[in-house]
Amino acid sequence: SSLFVDTLLVPIKRRSGEGLGIELQEIAGGREDGLGITIITGLVEGGCADRSGGDILAGDSIASISVARTISNSGTSSEEEVLVAATECLGYDSTVAAIQSLPQVEGGKNEEEGMVVEEDEEVLLTLKRIRRKPRVKVNLRFPPSQNEPDATIELFAGENLRQGMLVRGVKLNDPLAKRFDTKNGGNCGAGGLCRTCSVSVLRGGEVLSPQKIAEKQMLEDNPRWRLGCKATVGYGMLEGELTVQVNPRQWGDDSEEWS
Repeated sequence: SSLFVDTLLVPIKRRSGEGLGIELQEIAGGREDGLGITIITGLVEGGCADRSGGDILAGDSIASISVARTISNSGTSSEEEVLVAATECLGYDSTVAAIQSLPQVEGGKNEEEGMVVEEDEEVLLTLKRIRRKPRVKVNLRFPPSQNEPDATIELFAGENLRQGMLVRGVKLNDPLAKRFDTKNGGNCGAGGLCRTCSVSVLRGGEVLSPQKIAEKQMLEDNPRWRLGCKATVGYGMLEGELTVQVNPRQWGDDSEEWS
């Protein structure tokens, strides 16, 4: 799928006597159990959410709302309680009911319990947002001995480099590679030992996941090489462009400079 669901935490300040200032619309529901899909369609101008300037977009879905309340005991001590209203996968009426289940902001002294509650409270919205997966353009350079033209493929952010290339018809199986553990040939099946899936990164290495200690040790003589089976493209959901040499042991003096 070219889409994924992102989770965002958005704090807003809630004032006494005010609602959240969020406009909602049900796009699926009508069930007796209250389940459905309710999304945000806008913000009330000047309302709590609008004033807070948070990252709230039309189409977002509220998964939950939490309120952390600081309660002072007559100035001698204080304690915090967190109240959570779950709203994910609910129809409109059930969503509104869940939001309304949270206590209203009550400033001043509670005579009955001898408590003092702060007048302004921060409400934390957990939002779900559908996003387009970032893409990474991967330029492949094959050694002259393979007699294959250069190629370009496109991978989604979060894909494993080796697996992403395999499913697109590009095999990483350098016959000159030796296993790190036995020093013999043989494919380890993405175990990170045989080094047959090594590539030499010419440009765009910043879109790959950082090397872990084991990979660094295995490739310490070739600092620009990466194990395809241990590299994730679009690390941190980055878009970009990557250029690699396939089967780098077969390049010899024809290898390009790193930039």
